Amino acid sequence: MRKVWWNGKLIHESDARVSIYDSALMYGDVAFEMTRSFNKKQFKLIEHLHRLLASCKYLHIPLKMTLDELRVACYEVIEANELNMQPDDEHRLMINVTRGLLGTYADVDIPKGVNVIVADFPLRWTTAGMGRLFDIGVNCVIPSQRAIPAVLLDPKVKNRNRIHYLMGNIEVSQVKGDNNWALFLDPDGYITEGAGCNFFITKGGIVITPEGRNILRGISRDYIKSICAYFVEKNIEPYDVLEADEAFVSATPFCMIPVTSINGVPIGDGRVGHTYNTLLERWSENVGVDIKAQIQSWDKGSTGGTTPYQFR
Repeated sequence: MRKVWWNGKLIHESDARVSIYDSALMYGDVAFEMTRSFNKKQFKLIEHLHRLLASCKYLHIPLKMTLDELRVACYEVIEANELNMQPDDEHRLMINVTRGLLGTYADVDIPKGVNVIVADFPLRWTTAGMGRLFDIGVNCVIPSQRAIPAVLLDPKVKNRNRIHYLMGNIEVSQVKGDNNWALFLDPDGYITEGAGCNFFITKGGIVITPEGRNILRGISRDYIKSICAYFVEKNIEPYDVLEADEAFVSATPFCMIPVTSINGVPIGDGRVGHTYNTLLERWSENVGVDIKAQIQSWDKGSTGGTTPYQFR
């Protein structure tokens, strides 16, 4: 049975609970990070933990743990769960920090203060059904739901209060066609990000991504920037996507997936692009894992269970 690191001790996954009186349930008041491994080695864990601490600081969650203490907790839960993993599994960490019991309910007989929970489960759970998308891409659809701009609630703070993502996904799920993925605009009409992923286009060999003002500045986004020859951050409008040579999205679990159309209109020639393939190959070489082949291998024999990304 898998173990979860819960406020300093390892407990059974089925015993991990948050109180109905916790600020997490009342307000979606949780800072969080999710990581992955390559060949069982954590990728950019320190960067994820730095961002977690920054999110807690912004949200005024009085987390007392240091970065090194968080790192040790992560590796404790990985070690505890290794025997539960299949040989080809990768470790997917989910780190949640809640403010804890709200003062209104201080008389409830449960522990008070911040909760730190580190779960570890197979990455294949998150990427189930995605393997084919590396070859055909997704269709980004712009919903009426807008991204929440930084002047209202800063999206650079990674938190669980993401109902606008859900509403965008619900709207896009009703659009006819296959492999539709929500892509959000800010109130000024500029493209921001997908529901849990950063967005990129390429033009003349230059990789272009929305500036970091109204988006979550992804760890994968930063890594792509480091392996690109030419990279630019600037405002992007839907028109710019139609004029682009190719497009793709990035996120921790799948790294990169191509975007071959927007609102049903092909981007470039409507096929997976050369720049995308080059960057994915470079990333794979750097981490010693064929990212595309790994995720496609996990699709074989998939049980078709629920995943965060649903495609028809």
